[in-house]
Amino acid sequence: MRVLFVSDVYFPRVNGVSTSIRTFRQDLSAHGVETQLVAPHYGAVPAAAEEPGVVRVASAGVPRDPEDRRMRWGALTRVLDELVPSGFDLVHIHTPFIAHYAGVRFARRAGIPAVATYHTFFEEYLHHYLPVLPRGVGRWLARSFTRSQCDDVRGLIAPSEPMRSVLLEYGVTTPIHVLPTGLPGDRFRAGDGRAFRTRAGIAGDARLVTYIGRVAHEKNIGFLVQMFREVLRRVPQAVLVIAGEGPARPALEQQVASLGLGSHVHFTGYLDRDTALLDCYTAADVFVFASRTETQGLVLLEAMAQGAPVVSTAELGTRSILVPGSGALVVPEERDAFAAAVVRVLEDRELHQELSQRGRLYARNWSSSAMAGRLTELYGTLRGAPGTALGAA
Repeated sequence: MRVLFVSDVYFPRVNGVSTSIRTFRQDLSAHGVETQLVAPHYGAVPAAAEEPGVVRVASAGVPRDPEDRRMRWGALTRVLDELVPSGFDLVHIHTPFIAHYAGVRFARRAGIPAVATYHTFFEEYLHHYLPVLPRGVGRWLARSFTRSQCDDVRGLIAPSEPMRSVLLEYGVTTPIHVLPTGLPGDRFRAGDGRAFRTRAGIAGDARLVTYIGRVAHEKNIGFLVQMFREVLRRVPQAVLVIAGEGPARPALEQQVASLGLGSHVHFTGYLDRDTALLDCYTAADVFVFASRTETQGLVLLEAMAQGAPVVSTAELGTRSILVPGSGALVVPEERDAFAAAVVRVLEDRELHQELSQRGRLYARNWSSSAMAGRLTELYGTLRGAPGTALGAA
């Protein structure tokens, strides 16, 4: 089977969508599914370093967003038109922007089904990036936009059951299949926590309270900074590590400075996924997370795989991961309660060890290979469904 992936984002742009695409592509090949990915050109990927099966499309910048690129419509359609004779069996769309409309267009012309993964909870994103838009109006636009796009495809993939429930509440009628990304085996390779501390210039006896992920407004990192001030009052040797990059970093740096936390907060920027990132997870004495917008929360599983005890809120997709026995303390988004849980993990060595061991075992249940097998079965079902959900071109 040959499947065409289309996405508005991919590495070197680091986020959950890029990670999901790469993970599934690697595992699908072992299940007999060949994939080709069409994604933006970022100008930073040497041809010799490009992954096999990735086609880059000329792109332009995105206003107010220096990280992302916007594929040029003419260049994208030319690339896809050249692929029509190649004989794909299905189109898998991963983002709702230009990639969605181009993917649907390709599927209609080729007479094959299209499926889309709903990776991002856009209703909660809009007010961060379009603050002049009234929140109620933004919510209505996001829901209308989502329903319209979901009608274009034969099947939808939701990374978690809570995200599926959201789509059903929107009034989406396209069949929705819950399918998380899962963890590839290399995420369990042990990192070197001491090496991370040395590179970062962090003292060996510091207690690391660590966030890893996109440094974006919707990730609610500002709450973690506020919470950390309470932790520091009880654990003076604590250091808050914020690993990642994104548009919220300047605001967070300003917040840290205004609270007088500069010497206790360390921003790392991006970390290489295969080396420094694993070291950062391993160095963490506790991993903290408070995002309200995750459709899954894969970063929580990555932390558990490295034995980092987790203290987190459980909102939307993270509720499907943070279940009893998962190796995490689930707390409300309330500063004192969250800080108390972090301090408890830092001070109670027995609890720390118990959460670490539980997390490692729990993360192994989320095999990416098994998820790819389920996706392969779904592809087969969609191909065999009667009729063409997309109609004529």
